[in-house]
Amino acid sequence: MALGVPAVPFTYVVHVLGVVAAVLVLVWNIHFRGGLAWSSHNKALIFNLHPVLMLIGLIIFGGEAIISYKSLPLKKEVKKLIHLVLHAIALILGIIGILAAFKNHNESGIANLYSLHSWLGIGVISFYGIQWIFGFVVFFYPGGSSEIRRESVPWHVLFGLFVYILALATASLGFLEKLTFLESSGVAKYGSEALLVNFTAIITILFGTFVVLSAISQAPPATDDYAPISAN
Repeated sequence: MALGVPAVPFTYVVHVLGVVAAVLVLVWNIHFRGGLAWSSHNKALIFNLHPVLMLIGLIIFGGEAIISYKSLPLKKEVKKLIHLVLHAIALILGIIGILAAFKNHNESGIANLYSLHSWLGIGVISFYGIQWIFGFVVFFYPGGSSEIRRESVPWHVLFGLFVYILALATASLGFLEKLTFLESSGVAKYGSEALLVNFTAIITILFGTFVVLSAISQAPPATDDYAPISAN
C-alpha cells in the first residue's frame, strides 16, 4: 500500500543524509581510527574497511538503488538499469566489507561469526545476493514473461524492503558492538569519538527511514508513460 504523498521530497532528504552518513563514517575511521588498509601490520586498519564499505555500500548505495524508481523522472528501462547497477555496486562493496572483517579476524587470531551482528550480516549479504540475481534474471536478462514479471513485482519489492530493513538493524548492532569494544578498551564514553559513532548510527537510521518512506510513496510520472515497477 502506497502513501498518498509524492516521494520526491523524501528522496531529497535521502540524498542529503547519505552524504552526511558517508562523511561521518569516513571521519570516524580515518581521523579517529587511523585510516584504511587492505594489508597492514596494524590489523585495525583492515577492519576499518568493514564499517566504511558496509555503510557506503549496502546502506547508502542500496538505499539510492531502492529510491531510483521514485527520484528519477526517466524512462522505465533507464530507471531499471540504474536500479540494477546501484544494487550491484552495493552488493560488491558489501562483500568486500565482509571479507575485510574476516581478514582482520583471521590475521588477528579473533574468532569469526560469534555475535548476532555477524550472523545477521551473513544473512543480509546472502539475501541481498539472492534478491539481485532474481531481479536480474526475471526483470533484466533473460527476463520472464509479462505475467511472471507482473506477479513477481510486489514480492520483489516486499522482500527487498525486508532485506534493507534487516541491513539497517544489522548496521545498528554493528555500531553498538564496535563502540562497546572501544569503550572497554579505553575510549571515553562521553568523548568525541563515542558521540560521533552514536550520531553516525542515528543518521544511518534516519537515512533508512526516509528510504522506506520514499519507496512506499508516489513516484513521479515516467517519461515513457509506464508506471514505475514498485507501483505495479
